Amino acid sequence: MNYCSECGSAKIVHKIPDGDHLPRDICASCGAIHYQNPKIIAGCIVEWADQILLCRRAIEPRYGLWTLPAGFMENRETLQQAAERETWEEAQAKVTIVQLYAVFSIPHISQVYMLFRGQLQSLEFAPGVESLEVKLFRQTEIPWQTIAFQVVSRALQHYFADCRNGHFNLHVEEIRPQAKEEKVD
Repeated sequence: MNYCSECGSAKIVHKIPDGDHLPRDICASCGAIHYQNPKIIAGCIVEWADQILLCRRAIEPRYGLWTLPAGFMENRETLQQAAERETWEEAQAKVTIVQLYAVFSIPHISQVYMLFRGQLQSLEFAPGVESLEVKLFRQTEIPWQTIAFQVVSRALQHYFADCRNGHFNLHVEEIRPQAKEEKVD
């Protein structure tokens, strides 16, 4: 942080405020404490019969790879609204939210993914501005080697296991960084 968003001062110090336990950016001029908190990503596992809707990314990071429709939650929207909006923006698809399905904490990049199961309302979908392609896949057709993010792979693994079991559990877990040789560049 270079400037205080409260008063504009460049006098920012990084220290532990009184009564806190973590270092924060503090304005030495006005005393404002600037907290940085994890970002929330909301999205959907979009279902149609025995198929899942995936989007091929038209943006970095992971340009050209497949993902679930998901993105950063905006101020003043609910989780469900964010998941529906992101599905519309990336896949031009309307969904009916079924249930909160998975919560993934990714502390090394300060993100929390909140993924819902969502029923596709119709077969009307198309790539949004952030997608090159949008396509329905059966489990046997999932392009596992070109999935953009570890969190998407984990969510889909849970999903297909739950499909086999006939019961959809809420999954809560932490995603740790992959070893260098496993990372997709």
